[in-house]
Amino acid sequence: MADDDLLNPDEIEALLRASGAGAPPPVAKPAAPKPAPSPKPAPDVGRHAEHLVRQAEADLAAALAPSFGSPHVKKTADGASSFNFQEFGRSANINAQSRMELEALNEVELDLRIELGRTELLVEEVLALKSGSVVPLDKLAGDPVDVLVNGRLIARGEVLVLNDNFCVRIAEILTPDD
Repeated sequence: MADDDLLNPDEIEALLRASGAGAPPPVAKPAAPKPAPSPKPAPDVGRHAEHLVRQAEADLAAALAPSFGSPHVKKTADGASSFNFQEFGRSANINAQSRMELEALNEVELDLRIELGRTELLVEEVLALKSGSVVPLDKLAGDPVDVLVNGRLIARGEVLVLNDNFCVRIAEILTPDD
């Protein structure tokens, strides 16, 4: 660090004194007891620290070297590197047997239900239902509806009307922990 452009504190104070803008004259202070001199570090500690600094610099240089990295990194004219993404296609990542297994899942039927709400009725109340009867539910208007697949809650959404049809816009996908 000898060829460093930074000034040390002694040089800064000398320049301030030379310009006349130095600190105010020192005020006499009562003599304080001198602290005991600290023991000098062993020479091995300094060499060990230097070795660690050199090792860190070497590791950093190796990480930033143009030859470092994967075959997908391409060097540019100014020494910077750009990353070339691999093409992700069905044929590149899935072999024929796996593709057939996945295509077999396309024919699996699932029971999808949209639940507006729930209520409990006695058999007598169910038998009394007729056209125009109102059944109160446990949810309020505007509350999200539940989306169930095979009886398992997987999402919540809001009810919309599109072209005179009821629709559900998915607002939240639930994780198994929810």
